[in-house]
Amino acid sequence: MGMKGTIVLDAVDVALMRALQGDGRATFQALADGVGLSRTAVRARVRQLVHSGAIRIVGVLHAGVVGMEVLGHVSFRVNGPVGPLMEALDEREAVTFAAHSAGRFPAVAQVRVADDGALTKELAELRALPGVEGAEVFRANAVFKDAHSSVRELRDVELDALDWRLVRQLLRDGRASYADLARQVGLSQAAARSRVVRLLNSGVVHVTAIVDPSAVGANEQLGFGLRCRGDAEAVGAALANMPRMSFLASGFGRYDVVGTLTAPDRHQLVEALEGVRVAPGVAHVETWDHLSVRKERRGGERPSGWVPV
Repeated sequence: MGMKGTIVLDAVDVALMRALQGDGRATFQALADGVGLSRTAVRARVRQLVHSGAIRIVGVLHAGVVGMEVLGHVSFRVNGPVGPLMEALDEREAVTFAAHSAGRFPAVAQVRVADDGALTKELAELRALPGVEGAEVFRANAVFKDAHSSVRELRDVELDALDWRLVRQLLRDGRASYADLARQVGLSQAAARSRVVRLLNSGVVHVTAIVDPSAVGANEQLGFGLRCRGDAEAVGAALANMPRMSFLASGFGRYDVVGTLTAPDRHQLVEALEGVRVAPGVAHVETWDHLSVRKERRGGERPSGWVPV
């Protein structure tokens, strides 16, 4: 899905995008206070961003809710063309991201499964795919940033059929009014509001703005793996808020930390990577260029190329 028309974004638009990525259900008044414009002006800008296709405001499920708590990053060694492997990865339910890459490994993928036993089984099947000579694995322990899944703490909560109906509505339209949500699921407005607030506060769903890369020129994407001195989780937590970071996790295996940088051009991508290289605790950096993203799935959907600001 691309933008419906050309829209020229200014600094206020970008600030609104970032605010909506943090809280897609922020009130127009709160957004207005943040950028110094009137509520009416901000409402018009947000509606224009949505109408143009520059952003979609949607709910994103926590991976643990759908039994996908374990994340693995897989680096493939391939004999022959990579295309057949990409096609095979596209068909696998556990694979949430796959890219043809430049660097030491010609293909990389992310898998999300229920537990380590399922990860072991999935890896065995991935190693048997066309052209695969071997696969090296990073098993995430702590995910600090992920454009395609909520990384907030998930509290214990029991969901009933009405909760799931509300979740499905939020996945489609994250800013749906409480009145609309109540009407769609057959509740009073107060009851719908109470349930939605519980779903948000428990971490089950996070409402965020998904930004079309063509709106911000975010056309360059680089993956990296780090080996660290000392506490890898501390390194990951420190890097998580760096500009251009769209995915970041610490764990164990081939790397101590794995991440993805996204930028409008090579110059800004290099600047971001330099920031990673000089970060305290980083001992070694390995990178791979995402030449072509074959698969990128968010919250049960499979949008093509949607990235954060």
